[in-house]
Amino acid sequence: MSRLDKTFEVLKAQEKKAFISYIMAGDTSYEKSLDILKGLPGAGVDIIELGLPFTDPMADGPIIQLAGQRALEQGMTVKKTLEMVKLFRIENNDTPIVLMGYFNPIYNYGVDEFLKDAKKSGIDGLIIVDLPPEEDEELCIPAAKFGINFIRLATPTTDSKRLPKVLLNTSGFVYYVSITGITGAASAKSGNVGPEVKNIKKSTNLPVVVGFGVTTPEAAFEIASVADGVVVGSAIVDMIGKQRSVEEILGFVKSLTDGAHKA
Repeated sequence: MSRLDKTFEVLKAQEKKAFISYIMAGDTSYEKSLDILKGLPGAGVDIIELGLPFTDPMADGPIIQLAGQRALEQGMTVKKTLEMVKLFRIENNDTPIVLMGYFNPIYNYGVDEFLKDAKKSGIDGLIIVDLPPEEDEELCIPAAKFGINFIRLATPTTDSKRLPKVLLNTSGFVYYVSITGITGAASAKSGNVGPEVKNIKKSTNLPVVVGFGVTTPEAAFEIASVADGVVVGSAIVDMIGKQRSVEEILGFVKSLTDGAHKA
């Protein structure tokens, strides 16, 4: 059983929804980013999405684009990102970490080498937003051989014909993108999200979590109430970009986790 499977099983037994936080690896500095990463489980985070910096993040809004630029300016690389996870694992061997990003840096690193190093560092899953199901042979299928979950995105434009393709070879959980467009662009509404989540769950036994457009504890509660979990990224990354202290950032994250866990 993977860390992701175990986490969702434990949460289900506790009748709790998952809270998933996103941060960009190396944002503002390697040291501060590592401190935040290490502090997330203590703030109630169930699963961590760790952004892999890339020069052309087409699905991301300005907040996360800037975070990637800051990280790259600090010299962040794929190798340093995996090293960061390895350091996290010295203290925490339970909290799942999902690497989120784009295929180009992984391709340049070398797929087999990347998967070997990712597994060794303690990566549990991958969300690679620019690899559609038609290209599963590139990374999704090889990742499964290493025991790394490949998490696929479903969106408001994923119709009944497309959904089976999206779900094929997906593992860990399904990530439902609550809004059309880029990250941080609009607010998610449970009235819109709930029916979509129900529809996806008719076709899979995997947990369905919802991200994009969740920025407050109240929104985390609202969205978690109609899904198996909720993801918050831009609101946390915005605080990091504004040079808030690690304590302030983790305090904000705790308020979000409290909201989601009440659902």
